[in-house]
Amino acid sequence: MDSKQFAEPVSAKPPTPVKIVIAGGFGVGKTTTVGAISEIKPLTTEAAMTSAGAAVDGSGGEVPSKTTTTVALDFGCITIDEEVKLYLFGTPGQDRFGFMWHDLVLGALGALVIVDTRRLDDCYPAVDYFEKAGLPFVVGVNVFDGSLKHDLEDVRWALAVSEDVPLITFDARQRLSVRDALLAVLHNTFRRASAAS
Repeated sequence: MDSKQFAEPVSAKPPTPVKIVIAGGFGVGKTTTVGAISEIKPLTTEAAMTSAGAAVDGSGGEVPSKTTTTVALDFGCITIDEEVKLYLFGTPGQDRFGFMWHDLVLGALGALVIVDTRRLDDCYPAVDYFEKAGLPFVVGVNVFDGSLKHDLEDVRWALAVSEDVPLITFDARQRLSVRDALLAVLHNTFRRASAAS
């Protein structure tokens, strides 16, 4: 009888789950961000935009090529290494779904707040939310057409974001760019935790 046949199975420790919120206003690229990086098929709650919904949300003409919108959340995950697995929760962008943000943020360690510099007015509520919630966050300027329209310091000034909040650029369509943005969220979270202890 071979002793290896009855050896105890080696159980690998599962990675630590880390919840990250992907937030921002309407049409900034939250669903695209989750979809670009997720190792599973993302759960999305996209619904066709209607003229009635556009009238309520005030978003009909802002992003004319957008035909769907998130009505609850986006969900995806990515294993960073054998120790950490990120669970990504994308928020809906319309004000009428803002009541869901509290539930989506519960238990999160950090957030990526995506901004579109073509529509900065839509970005204030998300930045304000995370400042008030006290959750570590990174502001990610989504570079939609491959070029930065404004200097990052001008964006920081316009959003009134303090110097201790990282401000980065990324492309929500590019997996490696999204990876770097999420790593910035993790580094900011760990930096704030270290400073607090």
